[in-house]
Amino acid sequence: MINDRKFKILEAIINDYIATAEPVGSRTIARKYNFGISPATIRNEMSDLEDMGLIEQPHTSAGRIPSQKGYRMYVDNMMRSRELTRDEIEFLKNAISLNVNRLEYLMQQTAKALSMLTNYTTVVTEPESFKMKIKHIQLVPVDNNTVAAVIVTDDNAIKNHIIKAKDIPNAEGLFIISNELSEILKDSSLVDVDSEATNKLIEKHSKYQELIAKVFKAIVTTVRQERDVQLYTSGVRNLLGFPEFSDVEKVKNVFQAIEEKDMLITLLGKGDENAADKIQILIGGENNMEQLKDCSIVKANYRVGRNSIGRIGVIGPTRMNYSQTVSILDEIVKKLDVIIDSMLEDNGGYNE
Repeated sequence: MINDRKFKILEAIINDYIATAEPVGSRTIARKYNFGISPATIRNEMSDLEDMGLIEQPHTSAGRIPSQKGYRMYVDNMMRSRELTRDEIEFLKNAISLNVNRLEYLMQQTAKALSMLTNYTTVVTEPESFKMKIKHIQLVPVDNNTVAAVIVTDDNAIKNHIIKAKDIPNAEGLFIISNELSEILKDSSLVDVDSEATNKLIEKHSKYQELIAKVFKAIVTTVRQERDVQLYTSGVRNLLGFPEFSDVEKVKNVFQAIEEKDMLITLLGKGDENAADKIQILIGGENNMEQLKDCSIVKANYRVGRNSIGRIGVIGPTRMNYSQTVSILDEIVKKLDVIIDSMLEDNGGYNE
């Protein structure tokens, strides 16, 4: 177990290392932080933190640096929310505004603004096309807990999805739900789906809400698969300014990863689906990409209504200022939600 004093010392090490990129020793902590304990006591606590795998000793340095496990402890338990400064708010107001009326320009400006404010590399996917319409849906029973969802789009593409749910109606019930789903989606893109009708359908068939929710997820997946997503990046060379990437081979791997469009789209899509509405943080090896094992990724979805239509992420060293990055990303996502909603209302769709 980690006690309050160890928490404070770990937090001090992380904050100091984020700010200086230099290993942190016990005397530095004693001098900078008024913990009321001696450097010797701090050294003992640091020894315990090292045994726990929360900090580590680089080379023969007398100081310690956070481990990826330590950063995870910090992000989950110690990181404080940070309010944006007046200058940051003003910068975002000017950089991403309601005057933006072209989708491509909006995405470019969003990536650029986020990169300039964080000093990291940023990646933004343009809103996925939800203009594609679903022509017909047929749910076919497979067994007591499985159905095949056959989805036909307006361009006659056919996609099959196997869906498992705790409760599955009989063939007649599936036929009824299929027709009701098709009626709701008839002549509508996903952003135009009647949410009231959708809610009524779920209420009407409350016993099968798990099944219906998974069918809607399959519909969204079908639309995404039919669209080549455009990707916008900014600040790729920002990583060169961090001492962690002074090694040529290391930075070369990172650059190669950022150039791989499909890899980045997959990376932004990874994470806890139950936390899709929240900002997610992948630290070091948590992203499961060897080229980015020395990086952290902070990412979020932006949406229209209830639909997640695009993703935005920040790539930086594990020695990232997580609090600042999360605060700025959160504000940008809120702005994107409002602006894209406004664009849809004013133009009847995306102005591409």
